[in-house]
Amino acid sequence: MHSRRKIFYLVGSAVAAIAFSRRAYAIDYPLRFVRIVVPFPPGGPNDVLARTIGRRLSELWRQEVIVENKPGANTQIGAELVAKSIPDGYTLMVTSDTTAVINPLLYKKLRYDPARDFVPVSGIVSNYPGLFAAKSLPATSVTELIAFAKDKPGTLNFGSFGLGSSGHLFMEMFQKMAGVKFAVIHYGGSGPALTDLMAGHIQLMFTNVSTAAPLAMDGKIKLLGVGSPKRFPQLPDVPTIAESGLPAFSARTWFAIYAPTGIPRDIIEKVNRDVQHILADPSFKTAFLDPSMFEPMVGSPNEFAAVTKADTQKWSDIIRESGVALD
Repeated sequence: MHSRRKIFYLVGSAVAAIAFSRRAYAIDYPLRFVRIVVPFPPGGPNDVLARTIGRRLSELWRQEVIVENKPGANTQIGAELVAKSIPDGYTLMVTSDTTAVINPLLYKKLRYDPARDFVPVSGIVSNYPGLFAAKSLPATSVTELIAFAKDKPGTLNFGSFGLGSSGHLFMEMFQKMAGVKFAVIHYGGSGPALTDLMAGHIQLMFTNVSTAAPLAMDGKIKLLGVGSPKRFPQLPDVPTIAESGLPAFSARTWFAIYAPTGIPRDIIEKVNRDVQHILADPSFKTAFLDPSMFEPMVGSPNEFAAVTKADTQKWSDIIRESGVALD
């Protein structure tokens, strides 16, 4: 009997020690540099955001945060690298909804399984696009665009920055909700498409407001509406698409932090708290969020997971009905 109690005591002590060590590990985290993998090329919105957040986290943690760009295969190369990393909190990924939501719906086969390989840590920002038009297009509003497209079907086209890209899928959703049809011209990136929009070679495209709005202000293109639920404070005279005849229209991309499955929960919660702390900092809003026209994503890891689930359902319906698919 005495020996049995001793065994129970030893087992209980071991369990308590393990639990304590995991808590201590999370409290002390990070003890060395943290790597953030960005599955996009340098210089784009995802990369700039990761480096900006990384600098702030480095200041909070007093540890170096290294950003590594691993682009390719529509984020698959970087995502696969993170999926195979040790889940100790020292490899994180800052990516867009492309990786966790869109790719699994587009590709018949992926190099990773987002449900199996990653855990959501924290949403960072939402990025709502604008619907831009060539200055030669007679329409000056979304309402006029829809009327023009219905009156003269088959006469308008739009540019996207790749099959299955956000610019493509946003327009697929717009066409479905408005009951119109445009021809699509795919480009290798948003830059070439925007150049052709200014030249009048294409008539429409969805793209970042912060990038293209200055061109609209200069009269080189038109900004017909924005995909956000409410108007941008920086552009109070530009209506939302939802208030321009398509009440249910809402389009956005978002950027977030993911970690390999198996990372201790305490570390997930710590990273989430620290990211939320950065997003709530007024100086961060003034210096970065407002100029980029980003909206902070406030919430816990579970709340962010719910966003991922809801967006997966939304885009699943749109992608299925559009027939867009990639090998």
